[in-house]
Amino acid sequence: MTEKNHQAGISDRKLKSIRNIISLFLVLILLFVLLLCRCLYLQLFKSRYYSKISAGQQGRLIQKPQRGTIVDCQGRVLAASNKIQTVFADPLIIKEPEEVSVRLAALLDMDAVEIYRLISTGKNRRYVKIKRGVSKKVCEQAGKIHGIGVQSQWQRYYPTGRLACHVVGITGSDDKGLEGIELRYDDQLGGAAGHEIFYTDGSSQRRFVRLKQHGRSLAKGKGIILTIDAAIQHFARSELLRQYENVQAESAVAIVAEPKTGAVLAMVSLPDFEPNNVRFADANSLLNRAIWETFEPGSLLKPVAAAIALDEGVVDTKEKIFCEHGNYKGKGFGRIGEYGNHRFGELTVREIIVHSSNIGMAKIGQRTGKEQLYRGLRLFGFGRKTGIELPGEAKGLVRPAEQWTGYSVTRIPFGQEISATAIQLVRAFCILANGGKVVQPYIVKAVVDSSGEIIEQKRPGNSIGFVVKSQVANWITTEAMTGVINEGTGTKGKLKKWQVFGKTGTANIANLKTGGYSENDYVASFVGGAPAQQPQIVVLVSIRKPDIKLGKSYTGGQIAAPVVAKIIEKTLNYLEKTRQGR
Repeated sequence: MTEKNHQAGISDRKLKSIRNIISLFLVLILLFVLLLCRCLYLQLFKSRYYSKISAGQQGRLIQKPQRGTIVDCQGRVLAASNKIQTVFADPLIIKEPEEVSVRLAALLDMDAVEIYRLISTGKNRRYVKIKRGVSKKVCEQAGKIHGIGVQSQWQRYYPTGRLACHVVGITGSDDKGLEGIELRYDDQLGGAAGHEIFYTDGSSQRRFVRLKQHGRSLAKGKGIILTIDAAIQHFARSELLRQYENVQAESAVAIVAEPKTGAVLAMVSLPDFEPNNVRFADANSLLNRAIWETFEPGSLLKPVAAAIALDEGVVDTKEKIFCEHGNYKGKGFGRIGEYGNHRFGELTVREIIVHSSNIGMAKIGQRTGKEQLYRGLRLFGFGRKTGIELPGEAKGLVRPAEQWTGYSVTRIPFGQEISATAIQLVRAFCILANGGKVVQPYIVKAVVDSSGEIIEQKRPGNSIGFVVKSQVANWITTEAMTGVINEGTGTKGKLKKWQVFGKTGTANIANLKTGGYSENDYVASFVGGAPAQQPQIVVLVSIRKPDIKLGKSYTGGQIAAPVVAKIIEKTLNYLEKTRQGR
């Protein structure tokens, strides 16, 4: 072989080698392109499919937090959560349901047939609840049976039952707040659930393989401290309930508040309900009428309207107003009479309040004028929510002054053509008892974390601003409203130990069918407080639709004032002993 032929052979081999390398490189590029296309296909068109498969091989362990405790101002527990055990079955892994049912029946004191039915017909093939509230010892034995598990859950419990049910509220089966403080502070009370994600195998039993990641940490719910005092709440509820049943009323409310701070010490609404067994409660009993139900306040509004007039300077405490001997009529406002056909002549402002003269208040309203009267009522808080920390509060009704007529300016001063809630009336009387200073009612004293550390506290400071001058408010409280107790319509509210101040109110309920007022349906109310010189508490009692067929009285002075007197007496005695014990 010549040297030339030898070199040609070498060149051919090199060329073939280059071709092989290029071919291999092209194949690799093609494979890479195919792989890339496959990845794009899986990412764009099959991502949901494989995500679903992946999710099916993951498990999530959710840990529910303990819901926060609700206590009264003395630390008495009103709502708490306790651990309960639930025995459940996993039908998917139970091969012999008959045998499991028989073994479980002996432990749970249940019928084996019933257990078999639950396991066999349950819609959820991974979880069927067998029995709730099982002891730990029985749970340990039940958990040894293949296919049977034990679940720990938090159960809400209300140790005081009906006592403060409308204030505290209730939770649903999902442990979420549905009413009262439970609803208003649901986020704080509920805490935050913790969870961990883990891998499972692809079998039907989805056995644990390994932990994937730690999720959110468990955070216990915060606690709520109320201004409510369970002892005072008991005084108010027991006295109100006795009279409510005695006169067979449709409903009734009672509120006890501190006039200087606005702290609500008791709030009762009847009918009420048993929060530990709420599924049997009548929907009507779930309503907190102390903040939700509005009504015409009637004569309860007279001290407020008189205070506005005195503050405006349109009347004074010395002058006398002619009350027309019980028959006042004129163009633009119709005819006004007196309750019980009284025929009053010349009366001072004090006497108008003491004897509850409608005509006297109508004339005071005419002097005040609609603009000033409207402005004063709004400053006292009527026609707007108090902002108390409870859901469902109504704002009542005070129509704008431009919508008032001659009837309005003469009727509103004695509590018609206006609607208010019980808590609004309590605020108004607290303002008078607090020397005319602004008062903001509140029912939550503090929010605390799981360790008991206060993280939010209501600190009632000095009231800023006056609704009426202090001398006007003090005169209304210590002169006019004490006269109601000592010589007027509220004598049944009198106490030996303390000088009580107050005002009666008996309002006809509107007849929706005829458009006028019913002659058979009334709201009997009384607002009082004591001691008159330095008021410590203000108490309202309002009883709706007492049954007049019983032949008993239906007026605020007769059926509401005695209840207020008893609540005041018990509360002040209790507060004295409490302070002495400190």
